[in-house]
Parts: sequence; structure tokens; C-alpha cells
Amino acid sequence: LLMMAPLSLRNRLETLIDKEIEHAVKGSKAEILLKLNSLEDRALIRKLYDASSAGVKVRLIIRGICCAVPGQPGLSENLEAISIVDRYLEHARVYQFHNAGSPVVFLGSADWMGRNLDRRIEVAFPILDEDLKKEVDDLMEIQWKDSTKSRVINTEQNNPYRKEKKGRKAIRAQSATYAYLKKNTR
Repeated sequence: LLMMAPLSLRNRLETLIDKEIEHAVKGSKAEILLKLNSLEDRALIRKLYDASSAGVKVRLIIRGICCAVPGQPGLSENLEAISIVDRYLEHARVYQFHNAGSPVVFLGSADWMGRNLDRRIEVAFPILDEDLKKEVDDLMEIQWKDSTKSRVINTEQNNPYRKEKKGRKAIRAQSATYAYLKKNTR
């Protein structure tokens, strides 16, 4: 279950993406949610494009470098990306795969960059406890809903701040995360 670069991480990530593609092709719900500092590995970006083209909903929260281009017709129509930079520096790497309703969630050290996947020792480990999986999912959804500090990574590469829909309260992920953790401390 442990994934380690340079030995197995790349191959296991490709396998997990392929599994989501299989689910989408069969008409099942298929989703990938990634939180990384950087996404620049061409082979994995191509895999994410393949997933998007197959109907997998791909959501990316990328703090820094993002070489994937969302919203390209026939290539990345089902791929959305945001970047959040706020007061506190964050370095979490989360890889979530819907897996036909049996979520697979990994926390790791590796950004999806050639140097991290091929030339460094990096580790990603699965979250096995269902309560912890739910907590990670809740925290990633809070991040995804940020409408204060998040920018939409777009085709034009002007990356505008995300605007909250009228009538909805603005969400600042770092504050909302603090409130969530304070409320749900075990």
C-alpha cells in the first residue's frame, strides 16, 4: 500500500488514474481530487487529460506551478484547477480517488514533478481509517470551496480570483479549516 519514489510511486499513480478512467467508461462516478504544490510532470498530466477526456471529474488545488491547462475542448474539459495562497504556508500533498464509492486517499511528500517522482526518495501512504478519510475529504472540500484567496487557473493564464455566487457567504479556507478542526477535535 505504501508508494515510494523512485520505485513505485509513478506506476501506482498511473494505475489509480487508469482505474478512474475504467469507472468513467463503465458509466460510474469517477473523480480525482489532488492537492499539490506543483504539477509539472508531463506523463501524469497526459494521464489526467486522458481521465478528463474519458469523463473523470478532475479537480486540482495547486499552490504553485501548474502545467496542466484546464478547459481545453476535447482534452481537459472535465479538469478544473485552483491555486490558494494565504497567510499560512501549506505543504500538504493529498491524492484522492473516488474508486467507485470506496475512496482511496493518500498523503505524501511528493509533488507531481519529474524530479520528485524519478530522482528523489518520496513517500505516499494510504489513509485506511474511514473517519480519517472523511476528515481529509471534508478539509479538501473546504479548500475547494475557498472564494476569498483562491484563484481559478484558466486557459488564458490570467488566473482571476474566484468569486462567490451572489447570496452565498464567502469562504476563506484557512479560517474555515481552523473552525472545522476546533469543532471536530477528538
